[in-house]
Amino acid sequence: MTFPEDDAFDPASIPDILPVLPLKDVVVFPYIIVPLSIGRESSVQAVDRALGEGRVILLAPQKDPELEEPGKAEDFHEIGTAALIMRMLKLPDGRIRILVQGLCRARLEHLGQSEPYPLAKITVLDESDDTTGIETEALVRSVKDDLENAVNQGKSLSSEVMVIAANLEDPGRLADLVASNLELTLEQAEGVLAELEPLARIRRVHAMLARELELLGLKHEIASQARGEIDRGQREYFLRHQLRAIQEELGEADEVGEEVGRYRATAEKKGLSEEAEVELERQLRRLERSQPDSAEGSVIRSYLDWLTGLPWTTRSDDNLDLANAREVLDEDHFGLERVKERIIEYLAVRKLNPSVKGPILCFVGPPGVGKTSLGRSVARALGRKFVRLSLGGVRDEAEIRGHRRTYVGALPGRILQGIHQAETSNPVFMLDEIDKLGSDYRGDPSAALLEVLDPEQNGSFRDHFLGLEYDLSGVMFITTANQLEPVLPAFLDRMEIIRIPGYSRDEKLAIARRHLIPKQIAENGLEDPQIRFTGAALDKILEDYAKEAGLRNLEREIASICRKVAVQIVGGRDRPTRVDARKVETWLGPPRHFNEELLDQDRIGVATGLAWTSAGGDILLIEVAALPGEGKLVLTGRLGDVMRESAQTALSFVRSWAAKSVDKKYFRSHDFHVHVPAGSVPKDGPSAGIAIATAFASLASSRPVDHRLAMTGELTLRGEILPIGGLREKVLAAALSGVQTVLLPATNRRDLEEVPKPLRKQVDLRLVSEMSEVLELALVS
Repeated sequence: MTFPEDDAFDPASIPDILPVLPLKDVVVFPYIIVPLSIGRESSVQAVDRALGEGRVILLAPQKDPELEEPGKAEDFHEIGTAALIMRMLKLPDGRIRILVQGLCRARLEHLGQSEPYPLAKITVLDESDDTTGIETEALVRSVKDDLENAVNQGKSLSSEVMVIAANLEDPGRLADLVASNLELTLEQAEGVLAELEPLARIRRVHAMLARELELLGLKHEIASQARGEIDRGQREYFLRHQLRAIQEELGEADEVGEEVGRYRATAEKKGLSEEAEVELERQLRRLERSQPDSAEGSVIRSYLDWLTGLPWTTRSDDNLDLANAREVLDEDHFGLERVKERIIEYLAVRKLNPSVKGPILCFVGPPGVGKTSLGRSVARALGRKFVRLSLGGVRDEAEIRGHRRTYVGALPGRILQGIHQAETSNPVFMLDEIDKLGSDYRGDPSAALLEVLDPEQNGSFRDHFLGLEYDLSGVMFITTANQLEPVLPAFLDRMEIIRIPGYSRDEKLAIARRHLIPKQIAENGLEDPQIRFTGAALDKILEDYAKEAGLRNLEREIASICRKVAVQIVGGRDRPTRVDARKVETWLGPPRHFNEELLDQDRIGVATGLAWTSAGGDILLIEVAALPGEGKLVLTGRLGDVMRESAQTALSFVRSWAAKSVDKKYFRSHDFHVHVPAGSVPKDGPSAGIAIATAFASLASSRPVDHRLAMTGELTLRGEILPIGGLREKVLAAALSGVQTVLLPATNRRDLEEVPKPLRKQVDLRLVSEMSEVLELALVS
């Protein structure tokens, strides 16, 4: 766009009827020379008409640029430009090109015709002559300065336009000149054309020019930043090429090339899967293209280290000698025949079918019975590596499946980390304390472990960090738990449950002599001749200091005695120390458990029940008292809902049982208070039903209960006794507490095999099916 050299013309000489040239994508301002290309037939005819009648034509912007043949006045903007056709050139394809010069603004009043071309009645618009004033002068100068700044910042304007702008003082014409050289939208350009007041027009153009300056400044800043990045990258590129050339001259190897070679060699030894090999090559290509010290290079190296560090096909050979496996298991653990039998079965099947998948075992039992150490023994018996993962307190699913590599410091999950640590793809993998798993907003680790512990799915386990399938079917997973209630049912369904009950007194004695005492003598720097435990000393420790189902407390007490002996030896004692019952009490302090916890004599309204806990079995003293009242039942001792209902059932049964022998007013005129001591410990379950009923019957009949007799069983209103769980633990607790007779539900006869034979000889086990049998045995005449 250029400005005319001679702008003198007479507006009065412009006809009031002009042919219309519709403009789709341009607005022509007065005094501006613009080339136009014309293709529509109606527009060509309008140009021919104008050339024949004075060369003046109305340039009218269309409201809708998509409209091909505008024929109504409403199709055009109201304000257009009367222009002079200076030149015309016809093209071979029928189109024409013309050079037009804007003369003045004109208002389109109406169309006289629309065919074969639009013909309009116009009114020439005069601009205000009052263009003086200090504001006008300031705006003119500001626009000129901004225009010069725009050119300095990269705006492309011809020197001719700059010279004309510098010599213009008329605000309206300057605004038209600047607007014609800005990249305005059609709406913005039409807004400037429709502004008849020169001062208002130059204000509008000044604002548009200011925005243009902002855009140019931002564009310049972006270009500078990009140029800086490119320059820095090119500089590093050339420097690295120079460094490579220098290294070649000095005979030094390319570090990146060596690194890539090492990764390929390691991967070839590990025997990656086909999918992993494809990913390896992709990551190696990325490593070769990346800068050695860049953050991306560090991430790629971390991934490649894990990818090539995993034992994809490395497996340890199983020791399938059954006699050796039995010897190792017996050497490490006393008893636990069911677990040992299961391991021997697996080895036998493995010998017959080498492709059999590893079993998934779950050891359930109280603390300290050797669940974790048993896993190590299994690994030693099989000749495999052992990996242990503690799940206590794990709440994040990413701990199992790993973090995606988009996170900073991402790592594989603990499963693949354990495999990497074992350096074989078929270790014995122990998932310890699965009942302590938690869940929160980060996911449920139990759900993530479902795939790991499913033999049908873990052959294609996919870690989020690795992003590839990894075969876990050769891994022998062993889980441990103290109780199964918190574990998901779907989780339990995938595992073979093996219960490891607490140890009897005889088993503890054998384990102490075979394992615990030699271990603590060695760990405390002693030698076997320097200390000797008598049988009475071990009996004393077991009866008064270590009654729990497991062995941890027993081992702690033995370690404490060994430390006392170590102090004596360091102090100058040179004679062997014989540890007897008296020294046990001297060194360990007052006894912590008493057989007298039962009762010292038979009492009315007090019965002994048996309970199962995650730490083993325990005894419960159930006390019942009658108070003057209205027949209400009060329950204390932190009893759960099920135990409260058992107490109500027991009271109802005793009321019906005593109807013939006890005054009917007795139950209506008394309130009954049931209390189970150890009030800070929560208690629940139905198995105390017959013990509570016995206490009620003792109170109602004024007959004491045998204090050397304990009982367990669920009671119905009809007096029938239903089966219970945890039989072995309960009998063991009774034996350790000095109970002589235990009453058990007759339907638990099948579970008596779980009770060791020495324990069955130590305690008289009576099977009962009716409450009447219990009362006959328990109540003393």
